[in-house]
Amino acid sequence: MKKLFILLFIAGLGASILQSCSDDYLDRAPESGLSEEEVFSKFENFRSFFYAVYDGRKYFDGGWREYNLRLGSPLYFSFWDQKYSWEGMTDAADQGRYMEGHTFKSGQVSAFINKFTYDGKRRPILESMFMCIRVSNTAIQKIGMVKDGKQHDLDDLLGQAYFVRAFAHFELMRIWGPMPYIRHVIGPEDEWDIPRLTKYETLANVALDMDSSAMFFAKADLMRRDAPPGQPGHLTHPDQKRPNGVAAKAYKARALLYAASPLNNDKGQKAWEDAAKASWEAIQIAEQHGYALLSAADYKKNFTGNDYSNEQLWAWAGGNLAWNSGNLAGIAPGVFGNSVSSWSGVCPTQNFVDKFETKWGDALNTEADREAAAIAGHYNEQDPYKDRDPRFKLAIVYNQTDLPGYGKAQIWYEMKNGVASYGELLNTTYLGRSFTGYYLRKTWGEHSNKNRTSVRYTDPLIRLGELYLNYAEAANEAYGPNTPAPGAGMSAVQAINVIRTRVNMADVLPKYTTSKEVFRERIKNERNVELCYEGHYYHDIRRWKDAPVTMAGPLMGMDIEKVPVSPEYPTGYKYLRYPLTSDRQSKWKDAMYYLPLTTEDNFKMKNFYPNEVW
Repeated sequence: MKKLFILLFIAGLGASILQSCSDDYLDRAPESGLSEEEVFSKFENFRSFFYAVYDGRKYFDGGWREYNLRLGSPLYFSFWDQKYSWEGMTDAADQGRYMEGHTFKSGQVSAFINKFTYDGKRRPILESMFMCIRVSNTAIQKIGMVKDGKQHDLDDLLGQAYFVRAFAHFELMRIWGPMPYIRHVIGPEDEWDIPRLTKYETLANVALDMDSSAMFFAKADLMRRDAPPGQPGHLTHPDQKRPNGVAAKAYKARALLYAASPLNNDKGQKAWEDAAKASWEAIQIAEQHGYALLSAADYKKNFTGNDYSNEQLWAWAGGNLAWNSGNLAGIAPGVFGNSVSSWSGVCPTQNFVDKFETKWGDALNTEADREAAAIAGHYNEQDPYKDRDPRFKLAIVYNQTDLPGYGKAQIWYEMKNGVASYGELLNTTYLGRSFTGYYLRKTWGEHSNKNRTSVRYTDPLIRLGELYLNYAEAANEAYGPNTPAPGAGMSAVQAINVIRTRVNMADVLPKYTTSKEVFRERIKNERNVELCYEGHYYHDIRRWKDAPVTMAGPLMGMDIEKVPVSPEYPTGYKYLRYPLTSDRQSKWKDAMYYLPLTTEDNFKMKNFYPNEVW
């Protein structure tokens, strides 16, 4: 673990380590003989130093590699050569091509944990977050040295520094568990073997830093960076990628929700009350500054088609990607014409597809749920995609759905004389094809060999829709389904219905709102559906302590056989649920709540207890 904390030792810039794409001036310090005064007294130099948290790179294995905040973006995480997403490591999805992600979900990660810690060619999240913490602490400590900065700009930088420090600690916490909360630059003479805080304490410190961030952003009049809707500059501010005061309040609320969750809560009811209060405050502040839920027609602008949307409180713009861009190999399957042997793609499981209710609000999670919906005339297992939650069609490519370039998606096989032939999107020559009967639509972009377009990608790191879900979860636990939190304008049920109404989905059925315990399951389900494949599910099932059940399997797919139309098979397809093969199943052991650290790190600390190796 000494390697982990030695990252924080260099009190100056670590200029020999990080490179800011906006200005390589600091790369030459200290070799150029620049003094600390020269580096930190001029505002432009100071800002270039700090902006390494967004664009910083490190020279690794023959090239400059990304070591910055984008390592905390779920979308950026999926843009890697290992070709799997956070969801691909859970029961929510199978990755078509069999690769390392399958090994991960089977409970084996130690052999390649360095890809998440220090490997610059992959996703060195741990090292990047600690570097961002160090840079932020240096900025907070040295900002008094700036001689030519305007107060507005100094407040803005302080707001960003507190935000980045909190964000980095939060990402470390939810992936590796509780950490020491580093508030100063650790020098070579300082104690580096620092004990971990509790999980709750770590998250409470994140919330405090986000409050400080919001305070400085408010002083700088930067609760949002761009102009509100309808005004020049809306969503196009040159600093749009930087966080703002509304995002800080939203992240405070998220941190307190995590702190109240079963995995982390050692404060009981009070923790839920604090989370509900913070979530409602964040909703009000966001809406006061012009943020709003996108309409059903514009819903997908939260993910593709532009750099930023007005529902995103803070986002990472992933750029314009062509249909055959290698960055998409972990999201888009090879069967769409990209690669016979290389691409993988996110393929939702039947387990997750069942989370999408009927349009009337009937649950379909269990066999009993589906039988009840069928008795009500709302569901037919042999016409399973009819009359579903409108978000189903937005999120999932399923058999016979409309798909650009393909007409109807052909995800089926047909038996003739004992020989199987396959629909176009089940072509068995492609390693990156679906073994579940589904493909991901929501964050893909829908381009392919038959739709050769370029699409802009955007990752909603936090959006207004999540705040309503956060409030609903906390308010339900603290006050029950139908009682608003003190000072709030709606109950947990009403908050969930706001999310459903915007996509023309029916309100939650009254039978699901009779108690905190009953409604809890529908809140979780609503969150799964609304935030699906945005990088939340991996963390949610852990903080809820649901992973031991969901990851225990079996993971299911849908076998779809083309048959003659008949009363039994009215669509001309026979649908049959089936378990995926054993090598595509998930397993669970409690060590999987957090990623392990490297073997080298594990044996170098005395006071910092290591994570279990798995």
